[in-house]
Amino acid sequence: MTARAFNFHGIGQPGPEIPEDERPYWISATALETFLDIFASYRDRQKIVITFDDGNRSDLEIAAPLLMKHRLDARFFVLTGRLDHPAYLNRRSVQNLRGMGFTIGAHGINHVDWARQDVSGLNRELLRSRTVLEEILGEPVTEAAIPFGSYRRRVLRCLRSNGYTTAWSSDGSATTLSGFLRPRLSIRNDTRPDTITRLLDMGDGIRCRWRQKLSIARKSLF
Repeated sequence: MTARAFNFHGIGQPGPEIPEDERPYWISATALETFLDIFASYRDRQKIVITFDDGNRSDLEIAAPLLMKHRLDARFFVLTGRLDHPAYLNRRSVQNLRGMGFTIGAHGINHVDWARQDVSGLNRELLRSRTVLEEILGEPVTEAAIPFGSYRRRVLRCLRSNGYTTAWSSDGSATTLSGFLRPRLSIRNDTRPDTITRLLDMGDGIRCRWRQKLSIARKSLF
């Protein structure tokens, strides 16, 4: 089945701990609720996937209550190297999100570009982050979100060999719910609600679909 996947990051006002390059991906709680209103009123919710990257504290404090209010599901991809830092989730927060019915996945340890890591560093990012989350949750963690949407063939190969069954990228919103690599659209603070409505109601168009296919093919070559 083809779906549309939308990826969020921090919600609210980013604190001083948030790296500069992550700030454009933070949106207000009002903006998030606007997007969730669109998703909740869509004719087929099964064709919408909502994800959150990085494990910001706002995942539990802001995003989760709004998702529950709108009766929407979501996946949360956690950076284990940031666990227990003041601006991020702690171990109990991760358990709470899972207890609310949300899926928990890995985002690595240190938010580094996986395509630039050597084999040892890449395997450590993938294996250790999954192990930590499995220890917290007491259940398998089989999904991962690729930092910065940066990957190559060997990254996908390492994900598979480290036990992941699904990898979420940032190649666009159109995705299949049966494939290993599943593209998403990353929401920024300049993303307009009508952009989301257009994607849901009219599709990306031929040009956008080919751009997405070329992006995936180019990254998967080496």
